[in-house]
Amino acid sequence: MSRVGFAVPVSGPWATPENMRRIAQRAEELGYHELWTFQRVLYPVGHPMGPTYRSVHDPVVALAHLSGITSRIRLGLAVVNAYLQPVVLAKQLASLQILSGGRLTAGLGLGWLPEEFQAAGVPFEARGRRAEEFLEVLRACWTQDVVEYKGEFFQVPAAHMAPRPDPAPPVLLGGTAERALRRAGRLGDGWVSASREDLSGVAQKISVVKEAARQAGRDPERLRIVVRGVTRVRRGERASLTGTYEEIRQDVAELFAKGVTDVFHDLNFDKEIVTADAREAMRRAEEALEALAP
Repeated sequence: MSRVGFAVPVSGPWATPENMRRIAQRAEELGYHELWTFQRVLYPVGHPMGPTYRSVHDPVVALAHLSGITSRIRLGLAVVNAYLQPVVLAKQLASLQILSGGRLTAGLGLGWLPEEFQAAGVPFEARGRRAEEFLEVLRACWTQDVVEYKGEFFQVPAAHMAPRPDPAPPVLLGGTAERALRRAGRLGDGWVSASREDLSGVAQKISVVKEAARQAGRDPERLRIVVRGVTRVRRGERASLTGTYEEIRQDVAELFAKGVTDVFHDLNFDKEIVTADAREAMRRAEEALEALAP
């Protein structure tokens, strides 16, 4: 399966409500498979992470808004981090799944910014084990009539959580280390790459994910392998998903040939977009949306 998605404007001056709605509706008209958002809660003073993370809308709220003005296109969350409270997030995502007509794909990450953990009151250590419990709590809330959980990090007293989504949203797991890749194959419904991923090595990472799935007795061909395309339209500049429209489309085809199932173009990670005047950024984004349509 080869599916192409598009990230809505959630970062910087171009991320206005009007622009979000315009991109979402036009992407649906053009046949894109999925709309995508990402999470950044805090930008620590003086941090060098760059303009993409300076001003970011909440991803769940953004998708909820867009679900009401679209009807077919799927809604992708890549990713929320496991320093949140899983029962509250489970309730939010269940409602979004139900209200959108079952269109949600949820992505879960470990998190990498210590200041966000500090603000959430959660230790930065043991992120991997915490994420595994987090996923167990999410799925229990979505599938069990009586939810009861007693783990190392989370405890849920015997309780009902309704309404339950049917089907439960698939959960993709992020991460770049081998342990994270194996976790995605062993537990997730797929893997989603990070914005900093070196796509030249994606085939090897897919192999790790799928081998972990096989060892866990799961069918590796049922997993989604999703690449966040840090897409930059340029002439005279070349890297994976950076170049002319023709070159970018060829890059996408090569990723599919390596075993990727989904690529979504994310202009929020192009500094020229997130630092531009909102009208100019939107003009360029709409051009890319048309040119890169599946």
